[in-house]
Formats: sequence, structure tokens, C-alpha cells
Amino acid sequence: MQALTAISPIDGRYRDKVEGLANYFSESALIRYRVMVEVEYFIALCELPLPQLEGFDHSLFDSLKDIYLDFTVEDAQKVKDIEKVTNHDVKAVEYFIKEKFDQLNLHEYKEFIHFGLTSQDINNTSVPCSFRDAIHDVYYPLIDELIAKLEELAEEWKDVPMLAKTHGQPASPTRLGKEIKVFGESHIDEIAADLNVPVLGKMPLDPAIAQMVEEEKFSEAENPYLEGFEL
Repeated sequence: MQALTAISPIDGRYRDKVEGLANYFSESALIRYRVMVEVEYFIALCELPLPQLEGFDHSLFDSLKDIYLDFTVEDAQKVKDIEKVTNHDVKAVEYFIKEKFDQLNLHEYKEFIHFGLTSQDINNTSVPCSFRDAIHDVYYPLIDELIAKLEELAEEWKDVPMLAKTHGQPASPTRLGKEIKVFGESHIDEIAADLNVPVLGKMPLDPAIAQMVEEEKFSEAENPYLEGFEL
């Protein structure tokens, strides 16, 4: 581990517990996400197309994406070295990408890197992307593992008696497996049915529905979770 791949000051003691998060929340990861946003923004300008980028060869998009897909800790260090001169972290990313453009013989287009953007445009997109990916790649899989383990323990301990408590006071007898199963299995559908209320929180939030909400056309959305409800 080095400074660029550290996540926080407690890495030394607990690094083995958070190793998987380094690809999302270390300084090296932040730099890589900044590079990704800059590159994808440039590609978006080409796809518009911006008049000055009409002649850009779209077959080179994969080569541009390789700049962040193949990003290494050494690349991150290169950005940090550039930052020593620019005294500006995002500007250093811009210069790093311009060097990559030079290597790809794309000199005439490199002034459109970071075109019309501010540093906050880059940061406010990079950080949410890192959270999105960490939740999908690390957090959710670990939650699935935890739920599977709880279900396993619930079955193993289903006949182990224990005394339940309420407000810290002894209550009625129960079984350990039953209490553990509460955390591994959701009964929200059954409870909602008993109360005759909809479980709107389970409705998938996909881009199409989000767009319909923006256009105030949500009532026209087609979704199995909405069947039976009047909007």
C-alpha cells in the first residue's frame, strides 16, 4: 500500500478489511474517475457533434477509453507530478490526458479536453460515479453474503431456545434461529398486504421512469409494481 492507494488514516490496522474499496475511494481512484469523466465528456462532444470535432474518427473512442480503463497507480503518480507544477489537481488531469492525446497523434483535438467545464463539474460527477460502482461491486455483494450467512445460522439455530427481551426486560421465550431469521428475510410484502397498503419503495427506479417523472408523465409508466393502483 502507498499514499495514493490509501483510503483513510486507519488503513494500516484495518487495510485487509477495506482493501476492496481502494479502487473506489483512494486518491488514485479519484484521479482515475476524473480521467474517466473528462474522456467520456470529450466523446460526448464528438457525438453531438461539436462543429470543431465533426472530423474526429469515432473508431478511436475505444483508444480514448483505454486511458482510464488501463489507468495505473503509476499514471496517478504522473498526475500528481504534474500537479506539483500546476498547483491544481483537476488541471493536472487535463494535462495528463493531453499528453495521452499527443501519444495518439490527436494534437489538433486536445484543446477540447475540459471544454466548457469547471473543476466542480468533474468532481461532482466523479465522486457519485465512485459511490455508484462501489455500492454495485462491493457493498451489495457483501450484503448478499451477509444475508446468506444469516439464513444459514437461522436454520442451524432454529431449535435453540432463548429468552426474548423488551426494553431490556425479560419477555416471552423464543428461538434463536427465529430471531436471526428476521435479519435475513423480509416480510414486507406480507405486512403490506395485511395493512392493505402498497409497497412503493420496491418499484425499480430505471432511467425511463425517471425521465417520465421529469416530464410529469409518471401516470403513463408501465410497471408491474403499479398494477392495481390508480395514479
